Amino acid sequence: MMPLRKFEYEEIGEGRLVINLGPQHPSTHGVLRLIAELDGERVKKVLPIIGYLHRGFEKIAENRNYPMIVPLTDRLDYLSAMSNNMVYCQAIEELMNIKISERTEYIRVIVLELQRIASHLASVGFFGNDVGVTFTAMMYTFRERELIINLFETLSGARLTYNYIRIGGLREDLPKGFENNVLQSIDIIEKKVDEYEEFFSENEIFRRRTQGIGVLKLKDAINLGATGPVLRGSGLKSDVRVTDPYTIYDRFDWDIITEKKGDCFARYNIWINEIRQSISIVRQALNGLPKGEINVKIPRVIKPEPGEVYSKIESPRGELAMNVISDGTPKPYRLKIRSPAFCNLSLLPTISEEGLIADLIATLGSIDPVFGEVDR
Repeated sequence: MMPLRKFEYEEIGEGRLVINLGPQHPSTHGVLRLIAELDGERVKKVLPIIGYLHRGFEKIAENRNYPMIVPLTDRLDYLSAMSNNMVYCQAIEELMNIKISERTEYIRVIVLELQRIASHLASVGFFGNDVGVTFTAMMYTFRERELIINLFETLSGARLTYNYIRIGGLREDLPKGFENNVLQSIDIIEKKVDEYEEFFSENEIFRRRTQGIGVLKLKDAINLGATGPVLRGSGLKSDVRVTDPYTIYDRFDWDIITEKKGDCFARYNIWINEIRQSISIVRQALNGLPKGEINVKIPRVIKPEPGEVYSKIESPRGELAMNVISDGTPKPYRLKIRSPAFCNLSLLPTISEEGLIADLIATLGSIDPVFGEVDR
């Protein structure tokens, strides 16, 4: 067992209690251990202990050729495998100055936004369960998420660790009838999102468990490196799709969703409204989807010229980036991941202080970490 290291403190206050939550607490969205110092039911200090899912992804990547790394990315944020594929392939394409086809750009946007919808549906469902509203609501969100999982299965053959985006293009073109299936699915999801909002937002228990809880002030959000819905929930209009555009997001009409209060309820609202924005982007991309090839010609053995690239995208959890260094061989010299889940988890001690122990679980759920990405 990992040593306590005096809990990072010289001494524990009189009358206080130190407890462990985890390392497999049912509301931790993965394998996490929290060491919390309590005064009664008030959290005075909390220390996240990570590493229980560490697999050495970055080191393994140094011993694999570039195409062999693509399937490994699926296992990072396992609720958003398409995003992981995208940021890695985009980094290698930038490193090699590869220009992908128009059709590929549109299809990538479609699958990335479908992935955002699926991820946010899971986040809303898990969060409702975390705060004790009802387990049934999670079954509803997963019912609609299943529509997207079915679509991804037709593209990749997988239902969780999808492997569809490739260096220079895609695994294969869209199957017959895929566009109509997407439209039918997002029509259903759009109607259901209104029901979710009514179910949660007008639920007295949910509001009491989330409003004014886990407040992250905008100044702290910026200083502590918050990203994604957590940052936008505190009021900053920041989204990589706009601030540092990639692929063809600048061709579509959509809004960056923000909230001002920075509490758990605000972060939940970001998820709900971003689902609607993603549905709008998918419709626009389908309407403008051009014909053409999906893959460009790339060398049989990928050996980028010596150099370095830092490539980033807006994943469902925030700014996901990869720093890749090439030494001219078929294997990367170094690959470093910038994980939004890791950055957001570091906020937990700040926004949990002086809250109730029950609120600690709600606050953690609103941060929405995925520990395959946190630990890597």
